[in-house]
Amino acid sequence: MKKSLLIALIFTACTAVSPVSIAGTAQAIKMSSFNLSSQKWQNRVLLVFAPSVDNHSYQQQMQLFNQHQNGFTDRDLVLVQVLATDKSYANGQLIDESSAVKLRNRFGVDKQNFRVILVGKDGSVKRQDTTPVKATAIC
Repeated sequence: MKKSLLIALIFTACTAVSPVSIAGTAQAIKMSSFNLSSQKWQNRVLLVFAPSVDNHSYQQQMQLFNQHQNGFTDRDLVLVQVLATDKSYANGQLIDESSAVKLRNRFGVDKQNFRVILVGKDGSVKRQDTTPVKATAIC
């Protein structure tokens, strides 16, 4: 009897830390919606569209931006990463899939394309690039 109880406890402990359990916990994190118009007159929005985090252009772009993260905050710049096969983020906060789809549709960016779009505080597109851009050109 003691042996079967020990096996049950071990099984329960292993299940609690298994990838399935961790993935289930991650899904429980609340995703927020991202509305571009709510940023108008408050922030500039830098949209980075890519197929996935594995995309070479995306990786290059994020390396360039990571070097100037403080400059983004100083200039009221919100970084939105819209990824087709991975989760999307606005300033590091998870955004829901419907927000990502709306952004792709609004700017006509296909899931397989890389694009960087800068939206000004007035809501208009100020810059659009299909290759990685230096942060100094944005800030």
